[in-house]
Amino acid sequence: MRVGFVGLGNVGGKLAGSLLRNGVDLTVHDLNPDLVQGFVARGARAGESPAAMMAACDVVITCLPSPAASAAVLEQMLPETGPGKIWLEMSTTDAGEIRRLGDAVIARGGAAVDCPVSGGCHRADTGNISIFAGCDRATFERILPLLTIMGRRILHTGELGSASVLKVMTNYLATANLLTLCEALSTMKAAGLDLGVTYEAIRISSGNSFVHETESQMILNGCRDISFTMDLVKKDIGLFQQIAEEAGVPLEISPLMVSIFEDGIARYGPRANSDDIIRRLEEATGLDITAPGFPAEMVDDEPEAPGAEVPVRRAAL
Repeated sequence: MRVGFVGLGNVGGKLAGSLLRNGVDLTVHDLNPDLVQGFVARGARAGESPAAMMAACDVVITCLPSPAASAAVLEQMLPETGPGKIWLEMSTTDAGEIRRLGDAVIARGGAAVDCPVSGGCHRADTGNISIFAGCDRATFERILPLLTIMGRRILHTGELGSASVLKVMTNYLATANLLTLCEALSTMKAAGLDLGVTYEAIRISSGNSFVHETESQMILNGCRDISFTMDLVKKDIGLFQQIAEEAGVPLEISPLMVSIFEDGIARYGPRANSDDIIRRLEEATGLDITAPGFPAEMVDDEPEAPGAEVPVRRAAL
């Protein structure tokens, strides 16, 4: 199976790296030629264009920063789409847009899958990230071997678009956790507690979470670099708020989160690290929310292993 990969950024480059490392016949494309050349040096082909890649490959994967970018690339590929071709969208995007674009692929005889990932760049780098897949079951069976190379836990979420809805939800929850951790760490520092002890108290308690074990370390180190930016957070939680509004759910916490990140972007810029949001509290209190002994980079110490489909709990008939 020949695979094309468009978008070699923070996440895409790591997912594509897992494919290349495991012997997949890979063609890559990115607006940054240096990223492409790095892959070519390791054995990949350079794609002339998204359209040429769809013509030559069985599967083309996109992992791009915005719904607009995905739409622009898909529009280039669409004339080359037909029976036997699969478009696999791994960006975090709008479910309505993925359905619109996917329906255009399906109308030409191809197949479309929305496949967002969750678990952090460090797990994407080792093939241990989690992957959601929204598509019909037959298409899922076709692409499962590829997904188990890029990820450890693969969840078939249902029809096209369902994975994107769930991914936006998980990013909303992660952001809520990040903001409460910022408040917890700042309050403990103001109350005179040691932040190293505070970190461990959270880690071994009911307050623990994946976000704490990753992003709190980046906050306390001072680098605040979890390979995610404030504009992307605002996009994702904005998509979640949009889903809630369309469904008629009167959320209270979500709008506040959106306003907090709008303020963070106004202060520090859209490309500021997402964990820099704690600077709002540092500036308000005059406190330094850092501590010695925490790493400047997250590294996945779980050995790479083949992935597998996650079974879904269903009521017995």
